[in-house]
Amino acid sequence: MNTMKPLLLLITLCLTTLVFAQTDSEKAEMTVDKNEIEGHIYFLADDALKGRATGSPELKIAASYLANTLRGYGIKPHSAINSYYQKFNLIQTTAPKVLKVSINGENYPHTIAVEAKGSNLSGEAIYLNFGIEEDYKGKDVNGKLIIVKGGTSEASDARAVYNAHKEKQELAIKNGAIGLIEMTLLEEDWWTRVSHFMEEGVKIPDTKDKQMPKPDFIHLWVNSSVNKLATFNNTKLAYAIETDGIKEETLETQNVIGVLEGTDPKLKEEFIMYSAHYDHVGIGKPDAVGDSIYNGARDNAIGTTAVLSMAENIGKFPTKRSAIFIFFTGEEKGLLGSQYYVEHPIFPLKQIVYGFNTDGGGYNNTKLATVIGLNRTTAQKHIVSGAATFGLKAIDDPAPEQGLFDRSDNVSFASKGVPAPTYSTGFDAFDDEINKYYHQPGDEADSLDYDYLLKFYQGYVLSGRLIANDPETPFWVKDDKYEVAGNVLYGKAPEAPIKN
Repeated sequence: MNTMKPLLLLITLCLTTLVFAQTDSEKAEMTVDKNEIEGHIYFLADDALKGRATGSPELKIAASYLANTLRGYGIKPHSAINSYYQKFNLIQTTAPKVLKVSINGENYPHTIAVEAKGSNLSGEAIYLNFGIEEDYKGKDVNGKLIIVKGGTSEASDARAVYNAHKEKQELAIKNGAIGLIEMTLLEEDWWTRVSHFMEEGVKIPDTKDKQMPKPDFIHLWVNSSVNKLATFNNTKLAYAIETDGIKEETLETQNVIGVLEGTDPKLKEEFIMYSAHYDHVGIGKPDAVGDSIYNGARDNAIGTTAVLSMAENIGKFPTKRSAIFIFFTGEEKGLLGSQYYVEHPIFPLKQIVYGFNTDGGGYNNTKLATVIGLNRTTAQKHIVSGAATFGLKAIDDPAPEQGLFDRSDNVSFASKGVPAPTYSTGFDAFDDEINKYYHQPGDEADSLDYDYLLKFYQGYVLSGRLIANDPETPFWVKDDKYEVAGNVLYGKAPEAPIKN
């Protein structure tokens, strides 16, 4: 009699029982390996990938690495396209080689072209304060160039300038202006960062946008170390602009996407999305030691590796809900990959019940996991518990003035109604330690604390598992900014008003 088959069956049953008996925390601890996470980060932040610029050949190498790592973990491509790649085109813009600006005979060499065709213009300019709608009242700007302050009356930093510029451009065009100059007073470090960001801009082609600038409309940012605006008000202004214009070319890029079906017959129809952007800012101005490759270890090889850690874990121990893993391109160029996805979803947005994004610029407190939007969803308890299990305290946004919730890919989904915070490495202030590495060549793999990252990833994986296995579907907390969008997306009836 062959006794081996019953013995093998018994061993298999015992092993199966042990696997199912393991807790989620044990499963998270088992699959997150320090050597493996170092391997992922060192590859993604290697000089050979030249900073993983959007649309670059090196970003395609990174995409291949991610797709094949997912394949090795047992994560599947979407059956409809049978590919891990969601490919799409972008328009890449290259800064003019010639850009000369003078106002009242004074030259301004620190200038960025936001919109510019080849032209040689001169004429009368009108100063319009911040260039908001009320500033146009009673003013005839048809055929003239407008000069305004960058930013808003509340803020004039680089982020405020960028966030306000599209609306200012649209108002100028609407009122018949031929161009717009925004005057800024940014410090040299920030002006350099903005210049690097804008030198090779990237955008999604949008034929639906009726507010696109006229072909000859010119829009510039001009930086000055001295505030000239006081002299511009109630003064006759003359300008001269010479430029060879912004050049455009089509750029191919891709999001990387994988999926694994859940184990629960009902809950598997709901998806938890684990996401991170895998691009960075490429090659730029050399630092003090001559390094010009912006490696992006913190931003965002750390986040990319978090998603890979989650994929490895769920590949071995599937959760009740299905899992989608998305690595977005073009985040550094304006959240382009996530914006493209929400407009062209492979998996319907209403099936994605939670987005667990990972992104960050660095850390200054290795006792924390900083979760931007922690208190805004009902999954808060799982995230706090997941981090605490591995010795970290989860906190919400310590720097709300930075607007971090709206600066990463999570907001593309949140604006559509999907509950989506961003899980980041620990920081309790946006201080010099963060800025030391944020979008700097020094953001190298060998500058990271991998003992801390081990706990960080274990906490992320456990948090994701707890959310994915909870019988209760996560949602926005009551009265959150995006709760109404969530009600629309998921067909939830809003609560009836309380009657007195």
